[in-house]
Amino acid sequence: MDIIFDTIFKIMRILLFILLFTPISMFSQKIFSVKYPSQADIKVFVTRYSSQADLNVFKVKYQSQAIGNDGKWFFVKYQSRADKKIYFVDYAAQSDLKIYFTKYSSQSGWGNKEKAHLLY
Repeated sequence: MDIIFDTIFKIMRILLFILLFTPISMFSQKIFSVKYPSQADIKVFVTRYSSQADLNVFKVKYQSQAIGNDGKWFFVKYQSRADKKIYFVDYAAQSDLKIYFTKYSSQSGWGNKEKAHLLY
């Protein structure tokens, strides 16, 4: 009986270790834009300037490029394929997250890392 508990305990420790040290880059950013605020996980406002944004976003062409939580978004065609559903609001005060769409991949990333949890 003790052997069984020891084995289970060792397996649980290994699983806990794997979960704790899994790289954050394992998360992807597949996004779907919904029609109504009640359907959204996050309400997003698009800023005019990069300096006003919590996150600088670059729209990637391929899903495989949207790995990690670094502002590279792939917009999916179907809601069921998305990691996060967003709704674009008209005013910054209505938003959970302010973003700026960049022209270059290298410009994407967090300006306010306190909001990073919204995309996990």
